[in-house]
Parts: sequence; structure tokens; C-alpha cells
Amino acid sequence: MTTDRPEPFQYDVEVESGTKRHVRESVCESYLGDPVEIPVTIVNGAHDGPTVFLTAAIHGDELNGVKVVQEVADNTDPDRLHGTLVCVHVCNVPAYQAQQRYIPVYDQDLNREFPGRANGNTAQRMAHQLYHRFLAGCDLGIDFHTSTRNRTTMYHARADLTNPDVERLARAFASNVVLYGDGEGGSLRSAATADGVPTITVEMGRAHRFQPALVERALAGVESVLAEYGLLPGEPVRWPGWYTTTTADSEKRWLRAQTGGLVEMEWGPSPLVYEGDPICTITNHFKTEEHVVTAPFTGLLVGVLENPVAAPGHPLCHLVRLEPETRDEIEREIERGEFDGYRTRSGEWTGDD
Repeated sequence: MTTDRPEPFQYDVEVESGTKRHVRESVCESYLGDPVEIPVTIVNGAHDGPTVFLTAAIHGDELNGVKVVQEVADNTDPDRLHGTLVCVHVCNVPAYQAQQRYIPVYDQDLNREFPGRANGNTAQRMAHQLYHRFLAGCDLGIDFHTSTRNRTTMYHARADLTNPDVERLARAFASNVVLYGDGEGGSLRSAATADGVPTITVEMGRAHRFQPALVERALAGVESVLAEYGLLPGEPVRWPGWYTTTTADSEKRWLRAQTGGLVEMEWGPSPLVYEGDPICTITNHFKTEEHVVTAPFTGLLVGVLENPVAAPGHPLCHLVRLEPETRDEIEREIERGEFDGYRTRSGEWTGDD
């Protein structure tokens, strides 16, 4: 039973209703014994409602989400909010400071250690502090990521669509594409969802940069979620125009290089490719040998290599098979110009779909 008498949000201290508080919380120590502090904003609304967490930079070089969380924390008015936002600006501070994916020195992946261990290794201790202080008590969550270096990813969400609560959250976020999966073991998404906190992952673009078009889409997605769950009453829940999801038996495939050499991407201008279409060509340095990589089925490119060199086994692209109805809707969007500029002449994937 809910009332309109909100309570303070508590972690180590209280954040009174109708207030916003910026804090830095220690989650581990440096070699010098100094605290390693994560920046967190708590927006505790003036009205009762759900508690939602937003997390970014679990991988330290994935920056689009950092901008999303900053803007949400800055622009949310606690007097209007029916509920609480827990905005973790940077989860993996050591990796963020080094501008690399994993925790430096030990190359530990923070996103494989949730819910963490109080007396474990560095990553497990950080995950434990972050999870149990700020996230475990929330009602739902959104975890922002980008692709790793030398790749880019289409804007999409990842979610355990067999869980009705997670499926509702994924739909409310209103990305065009949602990939099914319960998440890797130890990921924040899988740990939180298993604990009854429905969580989705948002994948958006490239590491080491801000991409304003993707940030704007993600901000609209967050607003849509807050509207769906009543944190922003009266605001609209978005509909993205077309929507496709994969299932447990959907065909998803990373196409990998069979030969080493220089890679020239040939797909585009939209991410829709048809069976037999050339996706890229790999040539040796003398250009005496050439290998054309073609689409094995009609589908959507949701991830693409950006580094123009490859060795055998390197991933080139991530292709998801489309149902005919979704393909037809995407074709109509292409005809209307919705994908204009999606891939520039220089080959850069802008994500401005």
C-alpha cells in the first residue's frame, strides 16, 4: 500500500523528501590508502513513488551513459518527482580515471562480480559496496553501456523478456530493438533482476566519447520510463515507431573474419542488410587476395567493427535476424528518410536513426 507521505532515502545518511543531494561514497581504497569515491546523486521526490537507479561507467571507457546520468540528475526537479532517483554517475572510478574498460592492474571486470563480496577481491568489494548501499533496495534499474573500443553498437536495450516486469521496463524505455537475454553471470542486470529489481542494459554507440544524438534518445527513454511508472505523472510514455525483440531461439550471430587483412565496410546507409548483401571486404596488403563477407540472412546490424584491420577470428559485425513484419516497417522508415545519415560517407556509424 502506497501513500503520498514519502520517506527519506537512506544509505549511510538520509536524503529528505523533496531534496536533491550530491555525494561521494567510498567503495574501496587506493594503494596509498586513500578512499576511492564514486559520485552519486540522490533525487528524493516530494511525493511517494518507486525508486529507480541509473548507473553508468561500470566499464570505465563507456562514456555516453555518464552524460545521460549527469543530465537526468541535473534536470530532475524533486518537487515534481513522485519517487526517488539514485543516479550513480561513475561506477568504476579506477577504470574511468585510467580511461580503460576494466579495473587497472588486475584487469578485473566489475560487471562480472555483482552482487559482490564484502571480503573478496577488489572488484567484488567495489560491487558489494555499490550494490548493497545504493541499488539493492530500488524497485527497478537502467544500466548504461556502450560498445568496447574499436567497435560501435546500434542503440538498443538488452533484457530478460521472459520476466514480465523486465519486459514492461524494456517496452517503456522505447528503444526500437531489444535483445533477449538474462545477462552474463555476475552482471549488474542479472544480479538485480534475480533479487527482484527489474533491470535492463542499454547499449549505445562507441567508447571514449559523447554522442549527442544517442544521449538525447536515452534521455527520452528515461523520461518514458519515469512516466510509465508514475514518477512523472502526466508525461507521455513513448512509442518508438517500430519495435522488435529477439527471443531465446532467435538467430543472432557475430560474423568473424576468416582471414587477416584490411577491412572495408560496405553496408549502409541503413543497418538493414539482406541475405547475400556484402557487409565488408577483407584484403591483404598487396590487394592480391580478397574475401567478401556477406549477410547469411536478412537482418539488422546491431554491432560493427570500427578498427579497419582484422585477424582470423576477430568479430566483424553482430547480425540479428528480423521477422518479415519488422523488416517491412524498417523499409518504410528507410523510404521516409528516417535513417538518412545513419552511416556517413567516411563510414562512421552515427546512430542518428
